[in-house]
Amino acid sequence: QVQLVESGGGLVQAGGSLRLSCAASGSINSFNTMGWYRQIPGKQRELVAGISSGGTTNYADSVKGRFTISRDNAKNTVYLQMNSLKPEDTAVYYCYYLWRGLYSWGQGTQVTVSS
Repeated sequence: QVQLVESGGGLVQAGGSLRLSCAASGSINSFNTMGWYRQIPGKQRELVAGISSGGTTNYADSVKGRFTISRDNAKNTVYLQMNSLKPEDTAVYYCYYLWRGLYSWGQGTQVTVSS
């Protein structure tokens, strides 16, 4: 069982920045992937960015060049630096932990970008 605690969401104006953090605890395995999905009400959850324990990253096309994902393996924490935010980035952001096809999820944090 892995528990994820997110922080860092909030309200920001378009063009601004936010940094999300997600700390994992519990039964952490060495070779895992962590990252972020987001969900707008009425729409499917979509992958924003992920990073493996070895540092390999992937991003949604819509956030490439604006968002940067990183992690601190010693702290079991993943970060999402979000710059040049747009109103369409408004969503609930969910941290995830993936190991051997099994997902654990955080509770979600609201990000609202005003125009």
